[in-house]
Amino acid sequence: WLMSDNMHHQWLLLAACFWVIFMFMVASKFITLTFKDPDGYGARQEPLILTAVTKVEKVHVPEEKHWSEEFQPTGKAFSGNLIRQPLVHMERLELLRNVCRDTALRNLSHTAVSKFVLDRIFVCDKHKILFCQTPKVGNTQWKKVLIVLNGAFSSIEEIPENIVHDHEKNGLPRLSSFSDSEIKKRLSLYFKFFIVRDPFERLISAFKDKFVHNPRFEPWYRHEIAPGIIRKYRKNRTETKGLQFEDFVRYLGDPNHRWLDVQFGDHIIHWVTYVELCAPCEITYSVIGHHETLEDDAPYILKAAGIDHLVSYPTIPPGITAYNKTKVERYFSGISKRDIRRLYARFEGDFKLFGYREPDFLLN
Repeated sequence: WLMSDNMHHQWLLLAACFWVIFMFMVASKFITLTFKDPDGYGARQEPLILTAVTKVEKVHVPEEKHWSEEFQPTGKAFSGNLIRQPLVHMERLELLRNVCRDTALRNLSHTAVSKFVLDRIFVCDKHKILFCQTPKVGNTQWKKVLIVLNGAFSSIEEIPENIVHDHEKNGLPRLSSFSDSEIKKRLSLYFKFFIVRDPFERLISAFKDKFVHNPRFEPWYRHEIAPGIIRKYRKNRTETKGLQFEDFVRYLGDPNHRWLDVQFGDHIIHWVTYVELCAPCEITYSVIGHHETLEDDAPYILKAAGIDHLVSYPTIPPGITAYNKTKVERYFSGISKRDIRRLYARFEGDFKLFGYREPDFLLN
């Protein structure tokens, strides 16, 4: 009798276990169907995020058109009607669109898609990619990536440094070299990206690179551009030192700086705004990378463009992309608040469009 009773209990226990397993399987299937990640990144998407995806999708995916096979997009960022982006990249694009719609900042956020802008955009037709060059944010490495993709060299290591910026030899066509109709097709369908950096730190980098160290031996910065700035903006005329950062800031913050810019020509690309370089409110970019998070952004851009299996972004030395608040404050410490405010007024669009905070030394 005891043995029969024990067997009865065992059968009941076994049946209960099967019932629990069955219910767990049903519940798991329900959860999978309900919260399946539409972007394929493994993180559960809440309804709010799905709404954000829909908004970005409407803004950034061009309406379907029947182009020839040559212009069909290949990047993994486009799949059906979804843009596959992590939340941080969606937020950057959404912030950009919101600031672009801010009428109070229109003069600082909008620019014509002129030849100057089209000259900044490099083309990789083979993989349908457009890259807008924003100097002083690690663009040399991205140009190397595109040079390899275009087939001029088989690996990044093989590219001579003197070739990277030689646009006659590096195999990188500019968007401006195409006809209007070809430009329009590429802007509509290609994967498009550029990189930004804290605007003030970028200006410091440009000043050091062109007027202090000048590693590529570009003498016109010291012997032509620097004297022009000094003549116009140096307060102490008896000062005989070379261009100082204070002179540079005063020039950049002058509302009438353009008369000098015309004389300097394309050399100004190292310090003009991102707006003037890439027209982010007029061109619908797929991704905006940040120099401060390049360790994460570079692999994402390669993956989103569908080229991560073909090329890798060169190794980034530790700490090189981190924002150096101490350095920025040191450079601006001897400059008047008036000159800094005028500088910020010119670059405010860059700060707002890409989510950079107004410097603390302007708030104190």
